[in-house]
Amino acid sequence: MERKKYVIVTAGGTGTRMGSQLPKQFLELEGIPILRRTLECFLRAVPDIHVITVLPEAHLSYWRQYCLRENFTCPQRLVRGGFTRFHSVRNALQYVPDGVLVAVHDGVRPLITPEKVQELFRAAEEAPAVIPVLPVTDTLKVLEKKGGVLVSTGTQIDRSRIYGAQTPQVFQSEGLKAAYSRQYDPLFTDDASVAESYGIPLTFLEGERFNLKITTPEDLLFAKAILHQSLPV
Repeated sequence: MERKKYVIVTAGGTGTRMGSQLPKQFLELEGIPILRRTLECFLRAVPDIHVITVLPEAHLSYWRQYCLRENFTCPQRLVRGGFTRFHSVRNALQYVPDGVLVAVHDGVRPLITPEKVQELFRAAEEAPAVIPVLPVTDTLKVLEKKGGVLVSTGTQIDRSRIYGAQTPQVFQSEGLKAAYSRQYDPLFTDDASVAESYGIPLTFLEGERFNLKITTPEDLLFAKAILHQSLPV
């Protein structure tokens, strides 16, 4: 029997790097807010999914009003964001029961495909933690600042072994909730790092190159170009 499916969409940031007064998750991508596009990806993939949206406390009312005004009928529980992403996810996990699958996804990754979401959920039926990754294509340099100048440390990195983690990261809920019951550690940079430090084995699947995280104005331009390329003629 398949487990019920939940998604925690983390959109609790203020988006200072975007240079906009409005947090980046609410900026429009081809006339539709980035956050709405993200939520719609999951609704298309799993129509009966349980949605938990984490937002800055100051913008909870803003999002409620948008959904009402635009008739965006996405049943969702709104949760106040925490001091860090770790605290935001922990706040949301209070509303996730044991015995289900829970995806955690960045609210500013609106170009994930429904097919990839479905693939990750299928894998999580058997594996306690499923993480999408992509190989790093740039040559990597380990540098440090000396007198305000970047200099090489002489450390060489084998690029073939380095992968970048994406979201959604999908977990069997009881394990992730247990992992998040501990104190915060600055080394917890994503949900996979929290789970792995608790001893939960990770399963890795190939991610999607266009699953872009929009954090800067340049990212928004790239996302628009990708969206235009994928729209039907």
